[in-house]
Amino acid sequence: MPYDPPIVFVVDDDASVRKSLELLIESAGWAIEVFGSAQEFLARPRAAGPCCLVLDVCLPDLNGLDLQTLVADRMEMPVIFITGHGDVLTAVRAMKAGAVEFLTKPVIAESLIGAIRCAIDRSRAKRDRAARLRELEAAYASLSRREQDVMALVVSGRLNKQVGGQLGISEITVKAHRGRMMRKMHARSLPELVRMADSLFLAGR
Repeated sequence: MPYDPPIVFVVDDDASVRKSLELLIESAGWAIEVFGSAQEFLARPRAAGPCCLVLDVCLPDLNGLDLQTLVADRMEMPVIFITGHGDVLTAVRAMKAGAVEFLTKPVIAESLIGAIRCAIDRSRAKRDRAARLRELEAAYASLSRREQDVMALVVSGRLNKQVGGQLGISEITVKAHRGRMMRKMHARSLPELVRMADSLFLAGR
């Protein structure tokens, strides 16, 4: 699925660190945007493509852990921490909150590049899943109420005859609704439809 080129965001109040990270990350082929504070970063609109956030723990306004909490809804933007003053409790808190990595300054270039690569892959995968879910939701919304009823019963394991009996319609009518429903959902088989329904949380309805 095509996206804008990946962006690595860096939030660090040390200008020399920002510059060195900028050179390193650009040399690895990624676009980079740097910020000197959490508030500067928060003022930036959300990225349209895959991205990750390389974040210092100690910042002049909000600290890195607070910023991580504020952007927790941005599941498509994994966080990598770098710090010169790390401790076990801080690292544990960051990792429990979903950080990809917690690195200590001076950062080893290979470790940071590897963490960024992992984060970008994770970001791309989350965006792909979100886009696929939006497609499924749109397809499901296009179904008539009767087609939705048929789908719910079919994915729960009912045969056409049982679906007809439960809905009070003929088996022939069930087959017609089922055929239209399968086409609208772009489902090529019953197992594929079941997987779609599982993604839409229909199986337990």
